[in-house]
Amino acid sequence: MTYIAVRSESPRTRSMKAVALTAAVSMLLLGAGTAAAAAAPPPGTAAAGLASAAALKPRPASTPLTNLSHLNFLLDTVPLTEIPGHTTYQIDEQPTAQAPWTYSDKNADGSYGRVGGGSLDPATGHWTQGAYNADDVARTAVVYLRHWQQTGDETSREHAVQTLRSLTYLQTTTGPNAGNVVLWQQADGTLTPSASPVELPDPSDSAESYWVARTVWALGEGYAAFQDTDPEFASFLQDRLHLSLDSLERQSLGKYGTYDVADGVNVPAWLIAGGADASAEAALGLAAYVTAVPDDASARTALTQLSEGVAEMSAGSATEWPYGAIMPWNKSQTLWHAWGGLAPAAVATASTVLGRSDLLGAAVKDAAQFTPQLLAAGGPDNAWSPTPGEAQIAYGVDSRVQGLVATAKAANAPGLLDLAAVTAGWFFGANPNGAPAYNPATGTAIDGIEQDGRINPNSGAESTIHALMTMLTLDANPKLKAKALGIDETVSTVGLSVVEAESGTITGSGAVVTPPSSWTGEANLSGGAYVALAAGDSLSIPVPATDQARNVFPIVNQGEADSGTTTWSSASSALGATSNGGAGAQGITDAPGRLMPLSLEEALPGVDTAVVGVAGGAASVDALLIQPLISTITVTGSAGESTVYVSAANETSVRTVVVPRGYKLAQQAFDATGKPVASVDKKAPKTGAVTVAAGGFTVAKLVRK
Repeated sequence: MTYIAVRSESPRTRSMKAVALTAAVSMLLLGAGTAAAAAAPPPGTAAAGLASAAALKPRPASTPLTNLSHLNFLLDTVPLTEIPGHTTYQIDEQPTAQAPWTYSDKNADGSYGRVGGGSLDPATGHWTQGAYNADDVARTAVVYLRHWQQTGDETSREHAVQTLRSLTYLQTTTGPNAGNVVLWQQADGTLTPSASPVELPDPSDSAESYWVARTVWALGEGYAAFQDTDPEFASFLQDRLHLSLDSLERQSLGKYGTYDVADGVNVPAWLIAGGADASAEAALGLAAYVTAVPDDASARTALTQLSEGVAEMSAGSATEWPYGAIMPWNKSQTLWHAWGGLAPAAVATASTVLGRSDLLGAAVKDAAQFTPQLLAAGGPDNAWSPTPGEAQIAYGVDSRVQGLVATAKAANAPGLLDLAAVTAGWFFGANPNGAPAYNPATGTAIDGIEQDGRINPNSGAESTIHALMTMLTLDANPKLKAKALGIDETVSTVGLSVVEAESGTITGSGAVVTPPSSWTGEANLSGGAYVALAAGDSLSIPVPATDQARNVFPIVNQGEADSGTTTWSSASSALGATSNGGAGAQGITDAPGRLMPLSLEEALPGVDTAVVGVAGGAASVDALLIQPLISTITVTGSAGESTVYVSAANETSVRTVVVPRGYKLAQQAFDATGKPVASVDKKAPKTGAVTVAAGGFTVAKLVRK
């Protein structure tokens, strides 16, 4: 057997992101078992894994989905020694705490072995990175806090206390880096400020980072949970939260209101580590804290500033890439990723806490416009860079679910809960592999699914954590839970597709160019190549005929300087023109120019089978991104088969479906904000006409009369 061996873990630095999206996402294939698994330390194995779809019996909606067994297995006792700059709550009375091992590799017998990051030095027992990391410690604390709050489970309360004590030990308390956080720690408690390979910032507490943001998340939720039941511990968490806020105010938040330039576009300069992704996770913790302590001016200010910065990263529309997504990185306009994809959840929650309805628009566009396009393109991919088609992991799936649920609540948009059910179905089998990605009997979750359905069977901390966050959300929302449990198979998706420019016919002096790397510094060339055209050259790209019109987005690697335009047409229609250059000043980005899907004025008729571009200057064309005016996601399961119809049209559309004898068509249309709209076709249940609002979506199902 072969399986995907890449770790399901967020990129810990911006420099690593390029590696993650050019090499890691393609996922190396190794033989059964890994060196890391073979080197797993004695602490153990867990004897349960993922079952096949057939082996798992349907669970009643009343049975809890949240099972903490595997997360408990990942926890270990960490010895703590008070050293300069590092201490924690009651360290003299309790010289140990708890932290989860970073990875958990599946063994041949179905058990799991706990594994650290990097390679193990048997002489010292140290890993080149460490056994535990602050990112996972923080998010583990959030899981236990939410489970305790939701169920009253005292064991989860104790685990929450101990993981928060562990996390605050990693926080640096003195000196110029006070409030920053050491990322890695060894099993014997030794801190690893500088990991191998090098991660930025180096040392890891020398600047703000994702792990600082996640520390704020855990401390904020921790204070809110313990405020009444353990005021002394809550006060400690409050002090440590302010320590990190002071650090952020010296760094990114000190730039509030200023902007950097990224390829000619002004972007917020005050996002944590330049990321809406990191900033959103901090905002989630601050939202919980400010709800508990509304008169804390510094925390409210930080929440306001971070939420505003995240919301300002909203981009595109239903007909313009990236279709309303909140972009995660201020150094790229064309790299969206699901790592840290909690931005819509954060701004939706903050809009309610702060009474700022103006923040809600960004969350609504991401949830109601981008997410349906993401699902129709093949499911909750881990990244678009800018084309879809990467692996899928629990982190990205959970982020979509959290965003949809939070936005549905804040915006009173019930249609988003239908999308949340379809998304959560990924965990129950509605995914490219076709088998459950989470086992409620054991609490394990696979570490990822490739495009072709191959899985990484390991169940590391990150995947386990985010699967459990979704299960906690489902358990807290019984109606949503029942809908999600009724979905365990993706029948089909019809959405965004890519046609490579190099598949076309070139007339003139143009040529296919294959650079040494597909990574431009900000995005990935689709297929690893592009077509270079000179003025007067033409490129005819074949496209399949369909039964409806399509929006076409030529993906152009634009240089900074103007270079004329390329005019696009088909056999029966003039489609429009795109700029070959004019990307604007490079600014803070890692490379000049931008690889951008550009909109055309007219849709491509369904009958046409080629798109022709004529260059009016030097142009670099990577591919065509093709978007049906109506995309679909069809899922099935115990609740029966249903289809979500997603509009990228500027007016109401009607799609015809076959209604078998003895059935009728049930449908509910939602507008571009996820709110219900009345059907304009009273005959639809009989004729099989599905009505889809402009930029909105409709959920349709055949039911017996």
